Amino acid sequence: MPGPAFLTGDDVTLRTIEEEDLEFLQAQVNDPAIRRPIGRSMPLNAEQERAFYDDVVCSDDAIHLLVVADATPVGTVGLDAIDWQSAGAELGYWIAPAHQRRGYGTEAVELVVGHGFDQLGLHRLAARVYGFNDGSKRLLESVGFSEEGVHRDAAFVDGEYRDTHWYGLLEEEWR
Repeated sequence: MPGPAFLTGDDVTLRTIEEEDLEFLQAQVNDPAIRRPIGRSMPLNAEQERAFYDDVVCSDDAIHLLVVADATPVGTVGLDAIDWQSAGAELGYWIAPAHQRRGYGTEAVELVVGHGFDQLGLHRLAARVYGFNDGSKRLLESVGFSEEGVHRDAAFVDGEYRDTHWYGLLEEEWR
């Protein structure tokens, strides 16, 4: 039984991540098309996915939601490292390769960004993207994020040091 809908858009619904979603999540984060852009270099087994669910998804310091289109899980979106004192958080997302380039990621990001500003009272959101991930850069820019800087050779992905591009969005820019 799927988790309850939390946010609903035209083409996607964002719902809670439940235990029955763990197999889907594990399969996707081990797929090189997802693993590489999110910077994972180690495989994730079922027990580790379960630990991520218990420790991160079920945490009070973050919001992690499953992106669903036509009753099919297609990805995740969330706000991590929510800092209530400075009213900021880091946006993260991925869409399964079979469902990319359909606007699901953009709509999911718009929904969770709106929730962060309108319901959580956040003031600033950040997002990081590796230099090779042009699609994610375009997505962030299309919803109003601005590139704020580059951390050179900040991540080791696929046997190479990669630049990490940092993006930011302020509440007043969203409005």
